Amino acid sequence: MGSVSGKAESSETVWVSETKLEAKMVEAMQRRASQGTALKSFNTIILKFPKIDESLRNCKAIFEQFDEDSNGAIDHEELKKCFHKLEISFTEEETNDFFKACDINEDMGIKFNEFIVLLCLVDLLKDNATASEAKSRMGMPNLEATFETLVDAFVFLDKNKDGYVSKNEMVQAINESGERSSGRIAMKRFEEMDWDKNGSVNFKEFLFAFTRWVGIDEMEEEEEEEEKGRA
Repeated sequence: MGSVSGKAESSETVWVSETKLEAKMVEAMQRRASQGTALKSFNTIILKFPKIDESLRNCKAIFEQFDEDSNGAIDHEELKKCFHKLEISFTEEETNDFFKACDINEDMGIKFNEFIVLLCLVDLLKDNATASEAKSRMGMPNLEATFETLVDAFVFLDKNKDGYVSKNEMVQAINESGERSSGRIAMKRFEEMDWDKNGSVNFKEFLFAFTRWVGIDEMEEEEEEEEKGRA
């Protein structure tokens, strides 16, 4: 995800982006963090889980529309057609970067939870007008509020506004909730987010963890079991 630069600022490690996409993502989150967040505690985020879960599950029909061969994943060509239909312009390199970044299992296909992450990253990186028009074309203008909540949640955790969440920041955020076992909870949540185990979490990693927290992965597993049962 990122690499250590070898410098330290106020005992925090400085992280260097490895890809152009991550660099843009970090810059976008830094800009967004400068605006602040209305969220006051991690418990506030947890209370929003049901509403976020419902909103994200409503994306399933959109996913199936772009999964033209109905194999449960959007391949590279289907992703290009998806961007074209939504009138979102990306270069070939940018499209490749999005595909590689969101194909977290590296199975050459974007599954539903990965598709949600991809949509949120597109929403973050495109200008407001383009992003809003894309959501309207999907027939889901209400996604805007959901994605904004996800960005707000990350901004709340990113205490030093550097575009990453560190273990210390996660502990601080959980401590603010007043939980007795806050330290253990913070470590568990951080481990769930830190996919590459490098001690720092970017927005993409946070989104993947969030889809698990609200149960999107469980929905996919249930559907796969149903498919096996019918076969």
